[in-house]
Amino acid sequence: MASTITSGTLTVKLTESISLNGSEMGSTNTLTINAVNEINQRIVTVDAGNVRTLFNFGGTISAGEFVRANVKYLRITNKDDTNTVSINIRGNATNCWVEVEAGGSFVLTTGTSMMQADDDTSVVTPVLEDLNTISAYSANVIDLDCYMALT
Repeated sequence: MASTITSGTLTVKLTESISLNGSEMGSTNTLTINAVNEINQRIVTVDAGNVRTLFNFGGTISAGEFVRANVKYLRITNKDDTNTVSINIRGNATNCWVEVEAGGSFVLTTGTSMMQADDDTSVVTPVLEDLNTISAYSANVIDLDCYMALT
């Protein structure tokens, strides 16, 4: 059986708008992603004081797991009007936490975005590793808008 789904083009626009001293200082940046044929969107409630897995990534599709090579756009938006959320990005050997303010968003455009840890203080060429898991933590109950586009 052949699929009847026709892939589409995802257009993401990021707009900043501000006027300072009568001058417009905003901008709009557009990202276009072709051949998108899968969208995953959901609202996730993160309960207070617990780490909750949002996405798992691997090399093949399985229950609750996405193919990391097919990830072309991922956004997590904190829908709370007051509280922050901490997003954990875990790779093969490393992980990091990113705090997202109320109303803010965290965005990735690839499934290979995790930087390997380096205890040297010099700046060197980054070495990226595959994403394995993205999780969230908050001291308060919050809602997240999770959106992912895959090819």
